[in-house]
Amino acid sequence: MPYADLRICLLKGATVKDYSKALCDISCRIWDYAELKFNEKNSAEELAGLLEQEGFEVTRGIAGMETAFTAKWGTGKPVIGFLGEYDALSGLSQEAGVTEKKVRPGTGNGHGCGHNLLGSAAAGAALMLRDYLKESGRPGTVMFFGCPGEEGGSGKTYMARDGVFDGLDCALTWHPGGGNAVITGAFMANCQVYYRFRGRSAHAAAAPHLGRSALDAVELMDVGVNYMREHMEPTDRIHYAILDTGGTSPNVVQNHAEVLYLIRSTDTEKVKALYERVCNIARGAALMTETKVEILFDKAVSSTLSNAVLEDVLYQSMKKVPLPEYTAEELDFAKAIKDSYKDIDPAGDLSISFLPNRERRRCAALYRESPMMDFVIEHHHLDVFVPGSSDVGDASRVVPTAQFVAATFTPGTPGHSWQMVAQGKSSIAMKGMLYAAKVLAEAGKQLIEDPELLKKAKEEFIETTEGKPYLCPIPKHIKPHRDVEELKKFSEQEGAK
Repeated sequence: MPYADLRICLLKGATVKDYSKALCDISCRIWDYAELKFNEKNSAEELAGLLEQEGFEVTRGIAGMETAFTAKWGTGKPVIGFLGEYDALSGLSQEAGVTEKKVRPGTGNGHGCGHNLLGSAAAGAALMLRDYLKESGRPGTVMFFGCPGEEGGSGKTYMARDGVFDGLDCALTWHPGGGNAVITGAFMANCQVYYRFRGRSAHAAAAPHLGRSALDAVELMDVGVNYMREHMEPTDRIHYAILDTGGTSPNVVQNHAEVLYLIRSTDTEKVKALYERVCNIARGAALMTETKVEILFDKAVSSTLSNAVLEDVLYQSMKKVPLPEYTAEELDFAKAIKDSYKDIDPAGDLSISFLPNRERRRCAALYRESPMMDFVIEHHHLDVFVPGSSDVGDASRVVPTAQFVAATFTPGTPGHSWQMVAQGKSSIAMKGMLYAAKVLAEAGKQLIEDPELLKKAKEEFIETTEGKPYLCPIPKHIKPHRDVEELKKFSEQEGAK
């Protein structure tokens, strides 16, 4: 594919190195690796190695996570941070560049959220802002944060808990999507919890009275939570997945079963209250079935704090940086992808999910008609609830933070879908990724040249938080973990104290 030119005029007359090919190549390799939370060894090393080669001071294995790292260049204030992600999703194996669902041999995973693009663009921004500081002679420090496990792992939450973001003047990031817009409002807080039930086996026909069904307990718990939905706030969300049904033999009373719950609300305190209610329902189900329940708190994230000052900086940068242009071949590919989900409402696209209803409907109509978005949505800071969660929320509770969406997929592409995976290595995705890198770099330049902006962003942050320190929503004894068995070890160690 032809690589777009990543050189952006951060400094008039300066010769800025072109990183476009390196970033596109890395992004495609990370897509190939498709590594899950806290297992992103190759993906993390791709980005860490590039930055280290370019003279950044890299520290690997931070906050108890092998695949988390920081990369630092420069000295003094301001300290500008870029947040990068690179984890994939399970169950989304898909070949690249095709317009039909087609499993990719050799893996069950896929980049259904575009994180192969997210981390690469953030690294590109760090490199370009470094070049600007070198050429201009201005003081300042550029930081890149390699953040693993955003999908179900809450990597940034552990990093915030360990003070990794302390000392930053601001954090900037972005997310791949179907349009171009600055994100405003608040994503939801959440927690994720395993409920393991233990019963007693018996022959289901000869001696069912001797059995105590763990699967019955899971089913009763799920029914109880579903009845609870009428008595929650409209913005609350509770989701579950049954992980263990106790076996495949219906003639056996199941002595073990397990369900995983994801509990969301608009802030951490409301999540805690919902969590206690769900736990009580689980205990009730255990009482009704004479089974035992083990509750394993898995992970959590805080709701995001938006920052109007930084949002405007990103918006001005998005308008300043030229948007990608697409070839006829690229637009034909986009149209074919759109045909595969034409009955899905595009109003759920991340780039417009936070807009008021009228504006969202207007943009959704454009998204239905257009193969790719060629404009930036007009930005207004809003205090609104945004469905979904992100561990960026925990960074935003430590330091002023802002993020935007850039068009890397056809508008309205369903999140966490095979269509998103299929587009992840396309030239469309690469162009959007490079645009995002330029926007982040340009925003960093604005903040360095106008210290008053960072001062105002900090004042807004203090006002929003009321000066209260960050409180991590994950209990101290919980460590980053790949699966429930690792989590169980932490719980057993805590219980043994």
